[in-house]
Amino acid sequence: MIRVRFAPSPTGYLHIGGARTALFNWLFARRQGGTFVLRIEDTDAERSSWEMVSGIVDGMRWLGLDWDEGPDVGGPHSPYFQSERLEKYRAAAAQLVAGGRAYYCYCTGESLRQKREAAESTGAGWTYDRTCCALSAEEVAKREAAGAPRAVRFRVPEGTTTFADLVHGPIAFPNAVIEDFVVLRSDAQPTYHLSVVVDDIDMRMTHVIRGDDHISNTPKQVLLYQAFGSTPPAFAHVPLILGPDKKRLSKRHGATSVMEYQRLGYLPEAMVNFLALLGWSPGGDQELFTRDELISKFALEGISGGNAVFNPEKLDWVNQQFLQRLPAEEAAARVEPFLRAEGLWTDAFSSTRRAWFLALIALFKPRIRKLDQFANEARPLLTDDFVHDRAAVDKHLQPEILEPLEELARLFEQVDSFAAPRLEATLRSLAEARGLKPARLIHATRVAVTGRATSPGLFETLELAGRERVVSRMRAAVAAVSSSG
Repeated sequence: MIRVRFAPSPTGYLHIGGARTALFNWLFARRQGGTFVLRIEDTDAERSSWEMVSGIVDGMRWLGLDWDEGPDVGGPHSPYFQSERLEKYRAAAAQLVAGGRAYYCYCTGESLRQKREAAESTGAGWTYDRTCCALSAEEVAKREAAGAPRAVRFRVPEGTTTFADLVHGPIAFPNAVIEDFVVLRSDAQPTYHLSVVVDDIDMRMTHVIRGDDHISNTPKQVLLYQAFGSTPPAFAHVPLILGPDKKRLSKRHGATSVMEYQRLGYLPEAMVNFLALLGWSPGGDQELFTRDELISKFALEGISGGNAVFNPEKLDWVNQQFLQRLPAEEAAARVEPFLRAEGLWTDAFSSTRRAWFLALIALFKPRIRKLDQFANEARPLLTDDFVHDRAAVDKHLQPEILEPLEELARLFEQVDSFAAPRLEATLRSLAEARGLKPARLIHATRVAVTGRATSPGLFETLELAGRERVVSRMRAAVAAVSSSG
C-alpha cells in the first residue's frame, strides 16, 4: 500500500512551493490508490492548535487536496501534530544512545560558537570535533549525576551513505562530510531529522516526495533509518520553483500564498493544472487537464530534474482557458463573491434578474482572465457609479458628433425593440443619412454609455444596459461636453 505525506510547518499560509509538493503527493496517492497523510510538523506545544494551521488547511481545501489521515480526520497513526508526539522522539533518542548509535553532548552553545569562530578566523571550515564522543563512561555518569544539560548527537559511522532518488538517480554522500548531528536538543526538543524519521517510520511512509532543498538532509535521515533498523522510504526530490528571473521564488516575485491567488481571482482548477506542470510533464503537447486526467497521467518518472520557472503570464492564460469553459451558472457563482466585495451585488441577480445577469456573464467572460476583473469590466452595467475615461471622452466626444449623438438618443428612445440587431440598424441608418462613418458614432455612443473606449460588442452592451439607462447617459454626455466647451 502506497503511503505518502505532506508535512508542512505551521507558518500561517500555504506557499506555492508547498502547494506543488502537496499536489504531487496527492496525485501520486490517488493514482496508486494509496493513502495521503497530512502531518503538521510543529514542535512547540503553544502552536499545536488547529487555528495555527488554518492558512495551510484553507489553501489545501481550496485546491481540492483532501487527506485520508490527519489532524482533523484522525487515523491509525495519530496524533498528527508533532508537538503531541514529543515523548516518541525522546524515547527514540534514548534508544539511539542505548544502542551506541548516539551519545550525550554537554558542550554549551557558547563553547561551540567560540570553536567555530576560531576556525573561521583562519579561513578553515569547522564541524563538531567529537569532544563529548571521547568522554569515558565515568565522566558521562558524573555529568549525568550532576544534572548537566546535554543534547544527544548521532554518531556518524565511517563510509558512504547512498540512496536511490527516483528523480535524480543514485546519490552518494561521503560520511566524512557529515558531522555528528544533534537529534535531541538540550531542552529535550527534537530536531527535524529525528522527528521526521520517527514519524515516517511510525506512519509507515513508503515514499517521500519533497523539494530538492531536502537532498542534503537525506543522508542524515538514511543513517537514522538504518540505526533504527528500518528500510528508508523511496525518495523523490522535485525541482525547486524559480521566479522569471531564475532566482528562487519569493515575495519579490509577487504573491506566494495560495490563498492570495484565490483573492486575486484565480480558479482552483486552473491553479492545480498550472502547479502540476511546474516540474512535471505527462508527455505530449496537451496543456489543459481535468483533475481526473492529471490523476490518470501522473507518474514520478515525469518529474524533471531541472528547476521549474513560475511564469505569471502562463498562469493567467491557463486561468483564462478554464474560465471560458465554465458554464454561465458556474461562472456566475464564482463571480458573486467578488461583486459582493465591491458592493455591486444585488439579490435580484439570483431571482428576478437572473437571466439578465447570466447574459451579462456571457457577454463579459471572454474579456477577462481572472474573476476579480469582472467587477471592473462590467461596472458600467452594474451601477451608475463609474468614471468616464478622460482620454476617451476627448478623443470620441468631439463637438461635431454631439448633434448626431443627441439624435441617436432620440431614435433609441423611440425604437420599437431595444434589441441589439435593431439598435445596430438604427445607428447605421443615422450614420448613412448624416454622411458619417458608422465607427465614429459607435465610438461616441460607447464612450457616452460606458465611459470607456473599449467594451464587448456595443449593441449587445446597449441591450443589456437597457433603454432608459442608455438614453439618459447619451443625453448626459452631450450636455456635459457642451457645457465644458
